[in-house]
Amino acid sequence: MPHRPLRLALLGCGTVGSEVVRQLRARHDDLAARIGAPLELAGIAVRRPELRRDVDVDPTLFTTDAAGLVGREDLDIVVEVMGGVEPARSLLLTAMSRGASVVTANKALLAEDGATIYEAADIYGVDVYFEAAVAGGIPLIRPLRESLAGDTVQRILGIVNGTTNYILTRMDEEGVTFADALAEATELGYAEADPSADLDGLDAAAKAAILASLAFHTRVTIGDVHREGIAGLSAAAVSAARDMGYVVKLLAICERTARGIGVRVHPAMIPRTHPLAGVRDAYNAVFVECDAAGQLMFYGRGAGGPPTASAVLGDIVAVGRNRVRGGIGTGESAYADLDVRPIGETITRYHVNLDVADRAGVLAQVATVFARHNVSIQTVRQIGRGDDAQLAVMTHTAPDAALAATVDDLRDLDVVRAVASVLRVEGEEGA
Repeated sequence: MPHRPLRLALLGCGTVGSEVVRQLRARHDDLAARIGAPLELAGIAVRRPELRRDVDVDPTLFTTDAAGLVGREDLDIVVEVMGGVEPARSLLLTAMSRGASVVTANKALLAEDGATIYEAADIYGVDVYFEAAVAGGIPLIRPLRESLAGDTVQRILGIVNGTTNYILTRMDEEGVTFADALAEATELGYAEADPSADLDGLDAAAKAAILASLAFHTRVTIGDVHREGIAGLSAAAVSAARDMGYVVKLLAICERTARGIGVRVHPAMIPRTHPLAGVRDAYNAVFVECDAAGQLMFYGRGAGGPPTASAVLGDIVAVGRNRVRGGIGTGESAYADLDVRPIGETITRYHVNLDVADRAGVLAQVATVFARHNVSIQTVRQIGRGDDAQLAVMTHTAPDAALAATVDDLRDLDVVRAVASVLRVEGEEGA
């Protein structure tokens, strides 16, 4: 027997929401065939219904009463692409309490308070799908949630913010300054008018929290993520990395440790032989290391209307199939409850550039500071002479706390004029 239409409400109709509406209309018959029932758009909640939107839809569907829309009991699916923690959280909780399943692209909400959303879904017996919350159109959430459910994920290295990756690509390939690269990103539409969430690592940290939660079956919030941005990165530091055969990327890193898990976001040097090194411009990529599956990489456009809408539509199909068949999909898995360890326990390597006095005995004083903190030096080289003298030091692996303390003490040496740059080194065997 034909299944009744599934009624869908949309919260938000900006870049992504408009594309979702267009795709729902353009692919109506295909989506109905894949789900087993047609989709019927029941309403679209927006702040300003008078705005002109490039979507062919009945204008009476637009409403400013989002609470009234999600409070209806005839809805099957609520799609949330409005962003922000509130009122999105309250609206989704109301929708689930009325029996609707949820599709969301809201990384901020899931990273801050995903537990509340997942618990409500469990209480009311509905789905929560969120493929679009991390890396746009790249299929990543479902592989971690389902395909790798029988494996053990050891580490994730991810480039999950297109704005910063574009900036770092321009600095690496063209030698432009951070300010000039940011101006280009803004002109091209990669950077928002206020780009601080991208530049300070907040966007990447939210995504890292979601990835770590899925990979390690542990509740991780954005507050658990150590975060450093790229705003203080100099063209000289990027150039020095390039000369050594490395490229600088803003990485989201989630990894198992001997005592729990570590989750961090910061710029780092990676070898140009690493698969992530070739991820250019505004593209995203996530490198996953598993016990059985080995090394996997997911690559593609991490933002934008069509790619993100593709992920949303995929979730709508999955949720719709579950509604037609009378079941629900994969829920939260947080059974492991691993400790999130502080950044100081992370084992990593540092590359440090020091502006130093050009005289005898400088290297010995610098080496003494490293030895005092039990940090072994792998290589050291002098760059320039006289007032331009620099020491470039690459360490062996050590706890981050010891490396940071070493850098702090180096700043106090009379022979060190300045610590010009400090970058962690990731993506190497044994590092």
